[in-house]
Amino acid sequence: MKAALVIMAAGMGSRYGGEKQTDGIGPHGEAIMEYSVFDAVRAGFHKIVFIIKPGMEPTIRALCGDRIQTMRTPQGEPVEVAYAVQDFSSVPAFYTIPEGRTKPFGTVHAALCARDLVQEPFAIINADDYYGVSAFATILQELLSLAPAGEGTMVGYRLKNTVSDNGTVSRGVCQLKEGKLDKVKETLKIKKYPDGAIVDAADPDQEVPLDPESVVSMNFWGFTPWIFEEMDRYFQAFLQNLAPGEQKAECLLPVLVDRLITSGQMTVSVLHTDAVWFGVTYQEDRPVVEKALKALHDQGVYPSSLKA
Repeated sequence: MKAALVIMAAGMGSRYGGEKQTDGIGPHGEAIMEYSVFDAVRAGFHKIVFIIKPGMEPTIRALCGDRIQTMRTPQGEPVEVAYAVQDFSSVPAFYTIPEGRTKPFGTVHAALCARDLVQEPFAIINADDYYGVSAFATILQELLSLAPAGEGTMVGYRLKNTVSDNGTVSRGVCQLKEGKLDKVKETLKIKKYPDGAIVDAADPDQEVPLDPESVVSMNFWGFTPWIFEEMDRYFQAFLQNLAPGEQKAECLLPVLVDRLITSGQMTVSVLHTDAVWFGVTYQEDRPVVEKALKALHDQGVYPSSLKA
């Protein structure tokens, strides 16, 4: 059985102030998602699907897409590459896009845009997060053992390792039960203080302390194609309940997963690896990531350049 990696690269990067999905942060101008592709292919993923904004395909092809087509899995199989565009044309006809809305409809909508390109078990990730070498091998093994329906998986990271010193971040804070995901709460304003304390700052007048050791989702999920029907159902309900003129609300994967778990429709295993996560939410995060990536090249984790 084969598996695909779906990369969500259509976000707007408003807090970063630019196209962080394609920004060259590695020592030879590598974007973060190039490391994910490299790690996924050497783990054994046979297909890469990019979810992109309209007009973005030539950029992705030049950055890494055309080069991926020359890559081989450890079994010697060629790697497939496909592109799915996330735009408003794929929004159900019953919903009228509010005038002035430019923001995409979130990660559930993004994943649905790749539906026609994915017929196998798949992992789905953010383009601007570095997930670590071992995480891809770990999730691939689990993906290939999932039941055709009703099961999913995720790679979990420690909250303390995923916050930024430069502003608030959004994370899916998880509760586990007997190794399975029991609850996931999409927490939109997680703040780290200089003393290491971490809080949910959604209400600045009543911040809620968070356990730094909590497991969080970094949108590294694993599903079978069964999930697309549930995504479609949930996305339609999401749109039906939006307030008229809503400009920014997003339909998010962690919220969908939580609902499926609560309703008993799905169980989700939580995978732990020794992989280190890092990413760029703000421009001020970039020097830290640049240093970390250079160190990985120097240690031989990656070749001198991923562009070769």
